[in-house]
Amino acid sequence: MVGLKPLDVAPTAGVKFVGAGTAACIADLITFPLDTAKVRLQIQGESLTLGTGLRAAAAGQYRGVFGTIAAMIRTEGPRSLYSGLVAGLQRQMSFASVRIGLYDSVKAFYTSGAEHVGLGSRILAGCTTGAMAVTFAQPTDVVKVRFQAQQRKIGSVKRYTGTMQAYRIIAREEGMRGLWKGTGPNITRNAVVNCAELVTYDIIKDAIIKYKLMTDNLPCHLTSAFGAGFCTTVIASPVDVVKTRYMNSAPGQYTSALRCAYLMFKTEGPSAFYKGFVPSFLRLGSWNIVMFVTYEQLKRAFMLAKLSWASPQ
Repeated sequence: MVGLKPLDVAPTAGVKFVGAGTAACIADLITFPLDTAKVRLQIQGESLTLGTGLRAAAAGQYRGVFGTIAAMIRTEGPRSLYSGLVAGLQRQMSFASVRIGLYDSVKAFYTSGAEHVGLGSRILAGCTTGAMAVTFAQPTDVVKVRFQAQQRKIGSVKRYTGTMQAYRIIAREEGMRGLWKGTGPNITRNAVVNCAELVTYDIIKDAIIKYKLMTDNLPCHLTSAFGAGFCTTVIASPVDVVKTRYMNSAPGQYTSALRCAYLMFKTEGPSAFYKGFVPSFLRLGSWNIVMFVTYEQLKRAFMLAKLSWASPQ
């Protein structure tokens, strides 16, 4: 038996909600440099408006995920890898709590609590919680992407110096709509991610347990999370690149997310949609493993604590 053993009592919705947010924050702390490298590679090649403090990497500034990380450390310092971490943690607590923590509850709602859950109900539940999460957490995602894209070179003019200042500047210069910039592509992206991530994890885990390949423990969770991370990266990468470009763009640079995608295809070709694929997979794969393993253990730990508090002394 690896980790905490499964309990006879199912975790409550509240336990799943808090556990998902906490597990996602832990996963972000560990994998954030990979996410920052992914963002830098995704925006490489775009022409940004002068005066923003950002420089386009059209000349091929970054080469691969580890080359990007090395270049950032060399030119901007190690702290640049964690630029936007505060907004990232804010995002996960409000975002993952909804899209992951409420997934089982929404799935049960669509199936009226039926024991057998079909693929359609799983996909619908993933789309629903993904869209709900974006509605709440979009401003944190905008600020996170802006910080990660912002270079810290000496002499460059940084757009933002602090998380709360970034919220204020975006709201003042771009209006409240600026904080929800890219909501459309982000809803699309997270509907895709949620379906690929949660549904794949759900199906792989259920199949492993059903056919008795493994028990409901750490090896099962690791295998399911790795499969979910790979499927998510393949399916969601094009939408993720467009989302990153659009959210990081200067006001007026793109009239819409579709226009952004069209210009990417026209000027950089189809391969642009898979820029940063390796760091995306490294990040999503490792993020899924850390998050799902931690989430499964936290659910059991929280329920054990809750049962011990409720039991008479």
